[in-house]
Amino acid sequence: MALYFISDLHLDPGRPQTLAVADRWLASIEPDTTALYILGDLFETWIGDDARDPAFDPLFVRLNDFKARGAQVFFMAGNRDFLAGPEVARQAGWTMLEEPTHLDCYGTRVALLHGDSFCTADPDYQRFRAQVRNPDWQRAFLSQPIARRRELARIARQASQSHMSQVTEEITDVDPEAINAFMRETGITCLIHGHTHRPATHEWVLDGTTRTRIVLGDWYEQGRILRWDAHGPNLLTVAPGSQ
Repeated sequence: MALYFISDLHLDPGRPQTLAVADRWLASIEPDTTALYILGDLFETWIGDDARDPAFDPLFVRLNDFKARGAQVFFMAGNRDFLAGPEVARQAGWTMLEEPTHLDCYGTRVALLHGDSFCTADPDYQRFRAQVRNPDWQRAFLSQPIARRRELARIARQASQSHMSQVTEEITDVDPEAINAFMRETGITCLIHGHTHRPATHEWVLDGTTRTRIVLGDWYEQGRILRWDAHGPNLLTVAPGSQ
């Protein structure tokens, strides 16, 4: 039995192949799972629980299957699905997580984050992040008609793509000093996050203690997930079309 961690699936009804791969993968791990942690950007966009697309219903059924047999499902909002609220949590059967969340993984103290808060070299993005995470901004956005929200989300996505094309990879990656500051402040030795789409396991020594940062990958080309059992963590790949 294991803990599983995923992020950045960017599920979209316009990309049904990824929805199918995710469904097959979830079915395959169900007997092996103690808990599943979704660390943000499960959806390409989420403009409010009242605008849920029926294409996601099979996913919610699958996640409820985990809950029915005693496994737990947890969800942490990312920069694409920060408007996921209590209604979708009820439909999907997951428990919402605050950021950061701390847990014990077989004796290792771990912190979970989406990861975008560490991209401090990109002040434009951090200003945007602060704006859209503000409850007043969210209430104002959700008060708009669904069609208007879709249009605003499209405009925001175009602006994001334009911004990303003009900055370097270093700027869009996490800031090592921000990571070190977080680890010193919290005293943790292991951090798991997504967002950057750069799956890897990083180890270094900070203040005489070995630290580990595990980065989850996106699912645009292939799924990258983390399985953690009594033997430790293991980054795995889910290939497109895998059964």
